[in-house]
Amino acid sequence: MKIINYISIIAMPLVILIIVSRGLKERISVFDVFLKGARDGIEITIKIFPTLVGLFVAIGLLRSSGILDFITKLISPILIMFQFPGEIVPLALLRPISGSASMAVATDIMAQNGVDSFVGVVASVIMGATETTLYTIAVYSSSVRIKNTRKILIASLMADLTGVIVSIVICKLIFFA
Repeated sequence: MKIINYISIIAMPLVILIIVSRGLKERISVFDVFLKGARDGIEITIKIFPTLVGLFVAIGLLRSSGILDFITKLISPILIMFQFPGEIVPLALLRPISGSASMAVATDIMAQNGVDSFVGVVASVIMGATETTLYTIAVYSSSVRIKNTRKILIASLMADLTGVIVSIVICKLIFFA
């Protein structure tokens, strides 16, 4: 355990030392390269800013409008047939959209049901097994100006759905068998 602590302490200084020594060896102005990278990063941030604002507004509307509760009540009879916990639906719907919103929902789920409950464990596994798909696609595709993301979106949402379903199955088999 001490060696892991030692490695974690020296990791960042070692990376910086390697970069600077390599720059000196190859006669590269490391600081100028750093500044160019920072400039490029700011340009990308400015390009994706409108997309992020749109996503944040949409998330706010979803959370405050009550549509998540409506969808949960609407599909709950189908979910009961598949033994899908209804408390997970808001998390499954928000996770592809927003990490912070899904974290808030997961925290609420665990506060209401307990962290060791089936629903609490499933929520934790879903948070680790799925991605903020719409956010990720929006950021990456807008930074390189990709307009047609339909196939990427479909494949990614199918992967998220698979992650949710497998999370429930795995939790049933391993933790609550």
